[in-house]
Amino acid sequence: MLISACSGTSENAGNEEQDEGNTDTEETQAKEAIKIGVLASQTGGLESYGLQTVRGFELGLEYATEGTMEVAGRKIEYIVEDTETKPEVAVQKATKLLEEDGVDFLVGSSSSGDTLAVLPLAEEYEKIMIVEPAAADSITGSEYNDYIFRTARNSSQDAVAGAAAIAGEGVKIATFAPDYSFGWDGVAAFKEAAEKLGAEIVHEEYADPSATDFTSNIQKIIDVKPDYVFVVWAGANSPWNQIADMKVQEKGIKISTGAPDIPALATMEPLVGMEGFTVYYHDLPKNEINDWLVEEHKARFNGEVPDLFTPGGMTAAIAIVEALKKTDGAADADTLIETMEGMSFDTPKGAMTFRQEDHQALQALYAIKLEKKEGVPYPVPVLIRELSPEETAPPIRN
Repeated sequence: MLISACSGTSENAGNEEQDEGNTDTEETQAKEAIKIGVLASQTGGLESYGLQTVRGFELGLEYATEGTMEVAGRKIEYIVEDTETKPEVAVQKATKLLEEDGVDFLVGSSSSGDTLAVLPLAEEYEKIMIVEPAAADSITGSEYNDYIFRTARNSSQDAVAGAAAIAGEGVKIATFAPDYSFGWDGVAAFKEAAEKLGAEIVHEEYADPSATDFTSNIQKIIDVKPDYVFVVWAGANSPWNQIADMKVQEKGIKISTGAPDIPALATMEPLVGMEGFTVYYHDLPKNEINDWLVEEHKARFNGEVPDLFTPGGMTAAIAIVEALKKTDGAADADTLIETMEGMSFDTPKGAMTFRQEDHQALQALYAIKLEKKEGVPYPVPVLIRELSPEETAPPIRN
């Protein structure tokens, strides 16, 4: 406008130049890359979960963009940061991604504790955060804000699946979980679901999540003589070997839990025959996206199949790309929130929908039985039945 005044051009000419300048600016913005910051446990107790999520996320971007790494004319870039499975580090890394790297989205993280610490930053900086794979109910419950969308299942969805497998009128159940938000929320949700089916929760046992000796915890469960012990656990330091060493099942107490990732399945030999549930096992979903994921993962990672949280990473990437397709590349939070609320999209686990009220993705889970399978060196989750997104829909808690 200053140049226009000095050159003596008319007001209309100045406006035309301004309009042209605005067009140039819009075109420049349209060509700017979409930046995504991925928070994952690359070290710490949930390192394997972080690896699975990152691998799945990378494959998901490739699948959703058909290999172009571009959506609506904008290139996609992503930056992975290690939270070290420490909430204070997660906050530092998220702040760096938002302030220094200027990301448009956050994705993560492996730990519910890390994720809960970061949620307020998404609201403060007005950026969409896709939560994957953290499961604590409070993320889309008491700590919810409008900028949070979760592709991961939550503890209540796990609980509905877990309760469906074992709860019934008069059944006595003890629970065993780590002593932090993931464990508390998991037990609370399971208790609610199991009691609705007529079961009685006779004992709740919580252990230090970093412990390696669970003898005293397991003994307390044995002492109350439940029909079942329902275990909520995440991480490498699982209690399965000690449960076997203390002959819990021989004492008439049945074990039930969510079937974990493959490294943890390898420690569950004593639990063959157990009925429970799983979030994912690579040969359970029957759809084209999962077929692609399994094939590509095996091709790129020395024959390894995708594990428990690999499809979740892929789903987070698909959700972002599908939302940007619908907004024609617009990445401002208000537009994305309006677009993503109620949005349905296809994933390796079938169709998911972000529930409008709390942005929790409704999704299938799987009732399974652990069985031995020839040629597989760990107990395999065998499908009893797929639990539909409608069946596993959790209570709205926000």
